[in-house]
Amino acid sequence: MLTKSGGSLRAVLIVSVLSSAIAGFAQGAESKAAAVQTFALTDASAITAQNVKVEAADYLGRKCVRVTGLPDKDGFALLKDVDFQDGVIEAEIALKVTTRPGVRMPGFVGIAFRAIPDASKYELFYLRPGNSHAPDQAMRNHSVQYTSEPEHGWYTLRRNWPWVYESHAELAFEKWTKVRIEVAGRTAKLYVNGEVSPALVVDGLKGESLHGGVALWGYAGEEAYFSNVRITSATPAVVKNGADVAGEWKVRLTTDFGMFDGSMKLSREGGKVIGSWSGSFGQNLPVAGTWRDGYVELSFAGNWTAEMPGGNPGPVTASFAGWIDGNSAKGRARVIERADGQWSAEKQP
Repeated sequence: MLTKSGGSLRAVLIVSVLSSAIAGFAQGAESKAAAVQTFALTDASAITAQNVKVEAADYLGRKCVRVTGLPDKDGFALLKDVDFQDGVIEAEIALKVTTRPGVRMPGFVGIAFRAIPDASKYELFYLRPGNSHAPDQAMRNHSVQYTSEPEHGWYTLRRNWPWVYESHAELAFEKWTKVRIEVAGRTAKLYVNGEVSPALVVDGLKGESLHGGVALWGYAGEEAYFSNVRITSATPAVVKNGADVAGEWKVRLTTDFGMFDGSMKLSREGGKVIGSWSGSFGQNLPVAGTWRDGYVELSFAGNWTAEMPGGNPGPVTASFAGWIDGNSAKGRARVIERADGQWSAEKQP
């Protein structure tokens, strides 16, 4: 028979055990969320080559690996046993161009993440040291670049969204450069050489894959060297693909030429989107575009009125691209040759 004092003692013991279990679970979750993987890369044993040549090397005073791309093949050197979603990727990289004299090669070397093992899809930040100190400012702005292969390569991003997915950074050939990539949900930031501020910010990663491998990326005609890769995984942001675009949306454009508001009524059949826009630029304007697993690209033709910033009325085309997450959406926006910025939207009940 249990006495009153014995019952109290048992209750205390039960609470103590539960508290320890909860604390242990929390510590385990935190440990898992902050899992760290390191790759010294003194040899190629931790790498699976996909359409690239990988070999151990000694370069600029350290043991490392050399990655050489193959002509006309898309590939990378995949780090083994990595499944990365959100967190931090750190590495040291160097680049040596081996093309013959007189052939301009500004360089291509980078880190891929959320990568499919066969190199068919991946997000990528890469560096172009030969552009960093070019006399032409436009070339200088091509020093660091983001792409999402294969749908959103550099050419597509540069032509559709000028200067948004590339920037300038201080870089040099044949020198070890520290690279840090921070990824959280649909946002990624690239830091170089220990700078406090990012060299490039991507708000709205283009790829559908929310997790995948981490890979070393090189290019034909040059030698890419990699050392001391450190991957720190973090608790993933709450992001889910597949949200539908159909419905009525309240939209705001925040641009370098002011704010513009409107509403869109949209419907979808498969990957095709149609609807109408009413607000700035006109009423009941036809909207057309595409939907892919929650990612949308939309456009419509309207008018820039005399009352809008800068005056100079005339026909315009507005374009949106971005992700839908539940009842919210956001991404890049352009009123071509008039304004550039971001758009956000909320689905109406």
